[in-house]
Amino acid sequence: MSTKSEKKLEKILKLLERLTKESTKGTPIIVEGRNDVNALHELGLQGDIISAKSSGKSFLDVLGEVEGRGKREVILLMDFDRNGKEWTNRLARRLEEMRITPNLLFWKRLLGLVGHDVKDIEGLATYLETLRKK
Repeated sequence: MSTKSEKKLEKILKLLERLTKESTKGTPIIVEGRNDVNALHELGLQGDIISAKSSGKSFLDVLGEVEGRGKREVILLMDFDRNGKEWTNRLARRLEEMRITPNLLFWKRLLGLVGHDVKDIEGLATYLETLRKK
């Protein structure tokens, strides 16, 4: 494995470790779809993961679901494509209006690390395997 790949893998794994800690504290994570939920489970995250675009949910349904959790913070982990960025921005604005803090730290860091190679959360596990083989 090249040094560059090793460093990138190490940074991603540390970030996922921090994400897991936040999740085990009870902070909900919002992802786009069911495959994203499955990918996070595959990566070891078992906390409260909300799928925003499954089962015909509307944008308002997602906001209601978050509000119903009664948490003051939520982690946004949408896809890295244009649509995912739009959803992230819309959700962040609306959550702030609801006095719920949208945590974008993990999304921004992952976007910076893998945004050119991975377009969605479901591709993250495969990408990590590819990095390990380099």
